[in-house]
Amino acid sequence: LCEALVFFYPLAGRLREIPPDGRLIVECTAVGVPFVEADADVTLLEFGEPLLPPYPCVKELLCDLGDSKDILAKPLAFFQVIRFRCGAFSVGMHLCHTMYDAVGVFKFLEAIGDMARGEPQPTVLPVRERELLTSCSAPSITRAHLGYEPLADGDTSDDVMQTTPSAGMIGQYFFFGPAEISAIRSSVPESLAKRSTVFELLAAVMWRCRTAALGYEPNKLVRFMFAHNARRGWKRDPPIPHGYYGCAIVFPVAETTASELCGNPLSHALELVHKAKSEANDEYVRSTVELLASRKWPALVLDRTFVVSDLTALGEDRIDFGWGKRIAGGVPMAADILTKLLSYFMKCKGADGEDCIVVPMYLPKTAMDTFAAQISIWTKKPGSRTAATSSL
Repeated sequence: LCEALVFFYPLAGRLREIPPDGRLIVECTAVGVPFVEADADVTLLEFGEPLLPPYPCVKELLCDLGDSKDILAKPLAFFQVIRFRCGAFSVGMHLCHTMYDAVGVFKFLEAIGDMARGEPQPTVLPVRERELLTSCSAPSITRAHLGYEPLADGDTSDDVMQTTPSAGMIGQYFFFGPAEISAIRSSVPESLAKRSTVFELLAAVMWRCRTAALGYEPNKLVRFMFAHNARRGWKRDPPIPHGYYGCAIVFPVAETTASELCGNPLSHALELVHKAKSEANDEYVRSTVELLASRKWPALVLDRTFVVSDLTALGEDRIDFGWGKRIAGGVPMAADILTKLLSYFMKCKGADGEDCIVVPMYLPKTAMDTFAAQISIWTKKPGSRTAATSSL
């Protein structure tokens, strides 16, 4: 970890605000990051066989970082390594998203693995050239950015996701293997199914089922938002270097009414996801940069919004600390406001050993049963499926 921080030296510093607008800078103080190590008198078998989320004792596998909302003058990463009696170990991390996105995090972890295996330097040298994604002197916002605009239908006090306290929420993991994905794919016209990715299919069906479970009024606007890696499709000169580990994500949005989403075939939701994804091109990324700069880094508007971050292509299986293969991992549900609104798509081995995608969902207790029932309908074989009705 220390050797990797030499190459990722900004991560050993601290964030500070610059008046008058509160812009953040990193003071490269070389203070470092906390590293906690411990031994546990348990084996991995005691965590369950097969090892599937939700993993037991997640809080114990992560060190306490205090108030996660306070990021000034605090470490930019927290690490905790626990050795188990069987020889396995866990690596728990808290990371400051201001400094890096998910791609950047995994570049850092890969570098730690390189150094742990005795390499003289990271296989991919890190690059911090944030000026590549800074605003022009004359900002030009050329695209619509719904994620930073309030819903056009006004009052959002009916959004139970925002108003329900954590005590009234429940978290559950949903597993999608080849059979479930095939069933969802068979629910849309063949021509659309052939050009749809697994991400698009799962995003569409989960957005639809979640909206139905939450029981929004039919005329209310609902949104689907996803984290898009701006490194993909960046066509400007100079290009974003392969080793860039800062934040390079934008948030495209699809919007429709609850009745349009849940009252139409699944193909309608899928087409909306397709459209939002296709619009996240080079121009959209540049326009987002200009918007953020001109409006002094506004917060995302998350009312009646389902947010997704796809982690399945990050390559966590490539991380090798030299002690053996990664068995399991992922982002735990933390019961904060972001977790309530955000679902991660993560790779996992299912109970039968098949590769699958696991998606955490956090909902009010009254809505979870409805959501699970709706998902169950869409993941059945077509011959055994009944009509997928909504509560609208």
